[in-house]
Amino acid sequence: MNKTKNPWKTHSIKEIYDNPWIKVTHREVTTPGDTPGIYGLVHFKNFAIGIIPLDKDYNTWLVGQYRYTVEEYSWEIPEGGGPLDGNPLDSAKRELKEETGLTADKWTKIQTLHTSNSVTDELGFVYIAQELEMGEAEPEETEDLKLKKLPFQEVFNMAVRGEITDALALTGIFKTQYLIERDLI
Repeated sequence: MNKTKNPWKTHSIKEIYDNPWIKVTHREVTTPGDTPGIYGLVHFKNFAIGIIPLDKDYNTWLVGQYRYTVEEYSWEIPEGGGPLDGNPLDSAKRELKEETGLTADKWTKIQTLHTSNSVTDELGFVYIAQELEMGEAEPEETEDLKLKKLPFQEVFNMAVRGEITDALALTGIFKTQYLIERDLI
Protein backbone atom coordinates (compact mmCIF):
# COMPACT_ATOMS: atom_id res chain seq x y z
CA MET A 1 0.00 0.00 0.00
CA ASN A 2 1.25 3.48 -0.88
CA LYS A 3 1.48 5.31 2.47
CA THR A 4 1.25 8.76 0.88
CA LYS A 5 -1.96 8.13 -1.07
CA ASN A 6 -5.24 8.79 0.73
CA PRO A 7 -7.26 5.53 0.65
CA TRP A 8 -10.45 7.28 1.85
CA LYS A 9 -13.01 8.74 -0.56
CA THR A 10 -15.15 11.64 0.67
CA HIS A 11 -18.58 11.94 -0.93
CA SER A 12 -20.17 14.71 1.15
CA ILE A 13 -19.35 17.04 4.02
CA LYS A 14 -22.07 18.57 6.19
CA GLU A 15 -21.35 21.18 8.85
CA ILE A 16 -22.99 20.13 12.12
CA TYR A 17 -21.69 22.73 14.56
CA ASP A 18 -19.51 25.84 14.47
CA ASN A 19 -18.25 28.22 17.17
CA PRO A 20 -15.17 30.47 17.51
CA TRP A 21 -12.94 27.54 18.57
CA ILE A 22 -14.13 24.44 16.68
CA LYS A 23 -16.16 23.26 13.71
CA VAL A 24 -17.70 19.77 13.58
CA THR A 25 -18.50 18.11 10.24
CA HIS A 26 -20.25 14.86 9.29
CA ARG A 27 -18.81 13.10 6.26
CA GLU A 28 -20.17 10.34 4.05
CA VAL A 29 -17.18 8.29 2.91
CA THR A 30 -15.92 5.14 1.31
CA THR A 31 -13.45 3.48 3.69
CA PRO A 32 -10.03 2.05 2.75
CA GLY A 33 -11.75 -1.36 2.71
CA ASP A 34 -14.05 -0.06 -0.05
CA THR A 35 -17.16 -0.06 2.19
CA PRO A 36 -19.57 2.85 2.76
CA GLY A 37 -19.06 4.71 6.01
CA ILE A 38 -19.33 7.91 7.99
CA TYR A 39 -16.72 10.06 9.66
CA GLY A 40 -17.01 12.91 12.14
CA LEU A 41 -14.24 15.50 12.16
CA VAL A 42 -13.56 18.16 14.77
CA HIS A 43 -11.60 21.02 13.18
CA PHE A 44 -9.78 23.24 15.65
CA LYS A 45 -9.47 26.92 14.77
CA ASN A 46 -6.34 27.28 16.94
CA PHE A 47 -3.30 25.13 17.52
CA ALA A 48 -2.40 23.70 20.95
CA ILE A 49 0.59 25.03 22.87
CA GLY A 50 2.35 23.44 25.84
CA ILE A 51 5.32 24.76 27.78
CA ILE A 52 7.75 23.06 30.18
CA PRO A 53 9.33 25.89 32.18
CA LEU A 54 12.66 24.75 33.65
CA ASP A 55 14.75 26.77 36.07
CA LYS A 56 18.50 26.26 36.53
CA ASP A 57 17.83 23.62 39.23
CA TYR A 58 15.42 21.68 36.98
CA ASN A 59 12.30 22.75 38.83
CA THR A 60 9.15 23.24 36.80
CA TRP A 61 5.61 24.54 37.28
CA LEU A 62 2.32 22.72 36.94
CA VAL A 63 -1.05 24.37 36.45
CA GLY A 64 -4.11 22.80 38.04
CA GLN A 65 -7.69 23.38 36.99
CA TYR A 66 -11.03 21.64 36.76
CA ARG A 67 -11.63 20.41 33.20
CA TYR A 68 -15.29 20.62 32.27
CA THR A 69 -14.99 18.11 29.42
CA VAL A 70 -13.81 15.20 31.56
CA GLU A 71 -15.39 16.40 34.84
CA GLU A 72 -12.09 16.07 36.70
CA TYR A 73 -9.40 18.24 38.24
CA SER A 74 -6.27 18.12 36.11
CA TRP A 75 -2.61 18.96 36.73
CA GLU A 76 -0.95 20.02 33.49
CA ILE A 77 1.96 21.94 32.09
CA PRO A 78 1.17 25.57 31.21
CA GLU A 79 -0.80 25.31 27.98
CA GLY A 80 -3.33 26.98 25.75
CA GLY A 81 -3.85 27.84 22.13
CA GLY A 82 -2.78 30.16 19.37
CA PRO A 83 -4.22 31.32 16.05
CA LEU A 84 -3.50 29.05 13.09
CA ASP A 85 -2.08 31.98 11.14
CA GLY A 86 0.09 33.12 14.06
CA ASN A 87 3.54 32.25 15.36
CA PRO A 88 3.36 29.32 17.84
CA LEU A 89 6.30 30.70 19.83
CA ASP A 90 4.53 34.03 20.37
CA SER A 91 1.51 32.10 21.65
CA ALA A 92 3.73 30.02 23.96
CA LYS A 93 5.26 33.16 25.46
CA ARG A 94 1.79 34.64 26.04
CA GLU A 95 0.41 31.44 27.61
CA LEU A 96 3.39 31.03 29.96
CA LYS A 97 3.02 34.62 31.19
CA GLU A 98 -0.79 34.35 31.52
CA GLU A 99 -0.82 31.13 33.49
CA THR A 100 2.34 31.36 35.61
CA GLY A 101 3.67 34.91 35.48
CA LEU A 102 6.93 33.53 34.09
CA THR A 103 8.87 34.93 31.17
CA ALA A 104 11.84 33.20 29.57
CA ASP A 105 14.90 34.29 27.61
CA LYS A 106 15.57 30.85 26.10
CA TRP A 107 12.96 28.85 24.15
CA THR A 108 13.37 25.44 22.51
CA LYS A 109 10.65 23.74 20.47
CA ILE A 110 10.85 20.06 21.40
CA GLN A 111 7.77 18.50 19.81
CA THR A 112 5.10 18.88 17.16
CA LEU A 113 2.10 16.58 17.55
CA HIS A 114 -1.49 15.82 16.58
CA THR A 115 -3.53 15.71 19.78
CA SER A 116 -6.05 13.02 18.75
CA ASN A 117 -5.77 12.40 15.02
CA SER A 118 -8.58 9.86 14.82
CA VAL A 119 -11.23 12.55 15.32
CA THR A 120 -9.53 15.94 15.09
CA ASP A 121 -7.02 17.86 13.00
CA GLU A 122 -5.65 19.75 16.03
CA LEU A 123 -1.93 20.44 15.75
CA GLY A 124 0.16 21.02 18.88
CA PHE A 125 3.59 22.37 19.76
CA VAL A 126 5.58 21.86 22.97
CA TYR A 127 8.40 24.15 24.10
CA ILE A 128 10.92 24.18 26.91
CA ALA A 129 11.30 27.64 28.44
CA GLN A 130 14.53 28.41 30.32
CA GLU A 131 16.34 31.40 31.83
CA LEU A 132 13.15 32.28 33.67
CA GLU A 133 12.01 35.41 35.44
CA MET A 134 8.98 35.47 37.73
CA GLY A 135 6.30 38.11 37.34
CA GLU A 136 2.54 38.34 37.88
CA ALA A 137 0.24 35.76 36.32
CA GLU A 138 -2.54 37.14 34.09
CA PRO A 139 -5.13 34.32 33.83
CA GLU A 140 -8.14 34.68 31.58
CA GLU A 141 -11.44 35.47 33.32
CA THR A 142 -12.72 31.95 32.55
CA GLU A 143 -9.78 30.29 34.34
CA ASP A 144 -9.51 29.30 38.01
CA LEU A 145 -5.91 28.10 38.10
CA LYS A 146 -3.68 26.72 40.85
CA LEU A 147 0.08 26.83 40.38
CA LYS A 148 2.74 24.65 41.97
CA LYS A 149 6.50 24.51 41.57
CA LEU A 150 8.05 21.04 41.73
CA PRO A 151 11.31 19.33 40.83
CA PHE A 152 10.99 18.13 37.25
CA GLN A 153 11.76 14.55 38.37
CA GLU A 154 8.67 14.61 40.61
CA VAL A 155 6.54 15.81 37.69
CA PHE A 156 7.94 12.98 35.57
CA ASN A 157 7.07 10.52 38.37
CA MET A 158 3.52 11.95 38.53
CA ALA A 159 3.18 11.31 34.80
CA VAL A 160 4.46 7.73 35.14
CA ARG A 161 2.03 7.09 38.04
CA GLY A 162 -0.89 8.31 35.91
CA GLU A 163 -1.52 11.43 37.99
CA ILE A 164 -1.12 13.58 34.87
CA THR A 165 -3.36 12.50 31.98
CA ASP A 166 -3.39 15.45 29.56
CA ALA A 167 -1.87 14.36 26.21
CA LEU A 168 0.00 17.63 25.55
CA ALA A 169 1.45 17.59 29.07
CA LEU A 170 2.50 13.93 28.85
CA THR A 171 4.18 14.47 25.48
CA GLY A 172 6.13 17.42 26.85
CA ILE A 173 7.08 15.72 30.10
CA PHE A 174 8.32 12.51 28.47
CA LYS A 175 10.23 14.35 25.75
CA THR A 176 11.84 16.64 28.35
CA GLN A 177 12.87 13.62 30.46
CA TYR A 178 14.43 12.07 27.34
CA LEU A 179 16.41 15.26 26.69
CA ILE A 180 17.51 15.63 30.33
CA GLU A 181 18.72 12.00 30.50
CA ARG A 182 20.91 12.61 27.45
CA ASP A 183 22.22 16.01 28.63
CA LEU A 184 20.66 17.69 25.60
CA ILE A 185 19.18 20.57 27.62
